[in-house]
Amino acid sequence: MNPHTGTKTGTKPRDEPPTLDRATFGNRLRAARKRFGWTLAQLAERSGVSITTISRAERGQLALGYENFTALGRALDMDMNAMFAGAGIKPAQLDGPVVTRAGKGVVYKGLSIAYEFLGTTAAGKQMSPIVGTVHARKIHGPEDFVRHGGEEFAYVLSGEIEVHFDNGEVVRMAKGDSLYFDSRLGHAYISVSRQLARIVGMTIGESGHMQSAREAPALKPARKPAAVAKKAARR
Repeated sequence: MNPHTGTKTGTKPRDEPPTLDRATFGNRLRAARKRFGWTLAQLAERSGVSITTISRAERGQLALGYENFTALGRALDMDMNAMFAGAGIKPAQLDGPVVTRAGKGVVYKGLSIAYEFLGTTAAGKQMSPIVGTVHARKIHGPEDFVRHGGEEFAYVLSGEIEVHFDNGEVVRMAKGDSLYFDSRLGHAYISVSRQLARIVGMTIGESGHMQSAREAPALKPARKPAAVAKKAARR
């Protein structure tokens, strides 16, 4: 037994997944903002994220939730994979299969979930897959609810969770259960099992078809043929 590493002699320490710490994320966020020549106030106006939140995130003092870093990604017109790719790795267009080996996703500990981002080397992909460890244990207030465009899927790998919605609905889920919902509805995940729950999550932005269906005007009553209308008028 090696007294310094706690491992048996002749064995290798278990590989740890690459982690994107707050300071590194903050540096990447600041660099992205500076490329546009924007002040904190200008990015806040474009993203809807407060100046204080952006400033603290850039200084590595605050972990961002999913809603905030996706909002910042949209404002900066960048693929957020660039934020979560490993050091020195530049995401490339999806021109072939992208494999993420077990435990090799990039981990970022958000406000309520530790996200392991998968497929981070694929730029511009439509889906954002993650393996998440839900470390939140309760809902503190309205600020805990996340909402963003598109749809979301969650599958419970282990433990149990509750998904709270801001309309008052609560869905309890155990291992093997899954959930699919419109992510514009405010939602928050908490672990309710003794051990922190692990999930597979997937988000996808709103497609043109989804947007058209949502924005389609109400159907107008069919117009009667002119001959029928004249006949009815003579009665």
